[in-house]
Amino acid sequence: MFRISQFMKELVNPTPIGPKRNPPGPVVIWNLVRRCNLNCKHCYALSTDTDFPGELNTGEVFTVMDDLKEFRVPVLILSGGEPLLRPDIYDISHRAKNMGFYTALSTNGTLIDETNIDQIAAVEYDYVGISLDGIGATHDAFRRKEGAYAASLKGARLCKERDIKVGLRFTMTMDNAYELPDLLQLMEDEDIDKFYLSHLNYAGRGNTNRTDDARAEITRRAMDLLFETALKDAREGRERDIVTGNNDADGVYLLHWVRQHYPQKADHMQGKLEQWGGNASGVNVANIDNLGNVHPDTMWWHHNLGNVKDRSFGDIWMDTSDPIMAGLKQYPRKINGRCGACEHFAICNGNTRVRALQVTDDPWAEDPACYLSDAEIGIDTPTTRVETTPYRSKHHAVA
Repeated sequence: MFRISQFMKELVNPTPIGPKRNPPGPVVIWNLVRRCNLNCKHCYALSTDTDFPGELNTGEVFTVMDDLKEFRVPVLILSGGEPLLRPDIYDISHRAKNMGFYTALSTNGTLIDETNIDQIAAVEYDYVGISLDGIGATHDAFRRKEGAYAASLKGARLCKERDIKVGLRFTMTMDNAYELPDLLQLMEDEDIDKFYLSHLNYAGRGNTNRTDDARAEITRRAMDLLFETALKDAREGRERDIVTGNNDADGVYLLHWVRQHYPQKADHMQGKLEQWGGNASGVNVANIDNLGNVHPDTMWWHHNLGNVKDRSFGDIWMDTSDPIMAGLKQYPRKINGRCGACEHFAICNGNTRVRALQVTDDPWAEDPACYLSDAEIGIDTPTTRVETTPYRSKHHAVA
């Protein structure tokens, strides 16, 4: 995750540059259930409104939570499908909070209403993220359900009324990028705490619909708007959080933006960006799917590292006999093409590997969604290929 607001605070009130530090364990995004009441165009989990056999029961979930705590995982993001369709979601959530995890709920928001807002508030989630892919009919079209926008907005408002920190998540494509200003205005009007722009990643239905990915110039304009909005917040002392995900080239683009607008701050910003270090899949970000399979992140559901029913999460996560995990954990990573030749590799860390895999069948190829020019990444001559471990698929059908 690229925390724009945090970097804009560095422009206003710089802090000392320290060494790059990894958290004690990875943030775990846990797809507790695959069932969903919606059928979204870009769903990485290929969810639908049906029950999927083989999902972890409550006792198995609790056992895994103990393993995660022992492995020093600091954050649990409870996701789906739609996690509110899981009957034991509140039992799981309360236990997570009692165990000391930073506990977030990732929901489409349509099922938050007067019948369950008391239960949601009682959990005291650290954060509730609600997906919106546009205003009104645009969102409904993405979610393939009329009335989804109104229901999700109602859910956000109910959370705000109960003083729950709530954020909006927006997956940007060519079909909805023009509504980004309207969503930021909605954030202002509704006093929303956080805004997360997710670049389209090529997984699940997001891979099927990758021709809708936002083009480079539109992406750059979107980032300019987010930078300006977050900088205004920093200058005014507002504590809203604006972040992006799934395209670590955002960090390099920010450096060029600072060089253009605040050149005297560019060296400091470069130091802070290198301290951040870019893509952390397989290192600081992990995923457990509804069946208990562990993945390098949520976009790698086609590649299983092991199952928490058979081995502890920690044993699975530290096992580098898997070539994907060995490559992701290597520092610096060995990446080919433009990414490997980029002079700002220390900021981006090779960007998102699953997009490279989906397009080229090589996880170590350049990321096809980098929106920076050759000049911006310091490439003056043709790139050369470095030797990397061939990709050996561990494809498993996700039931």
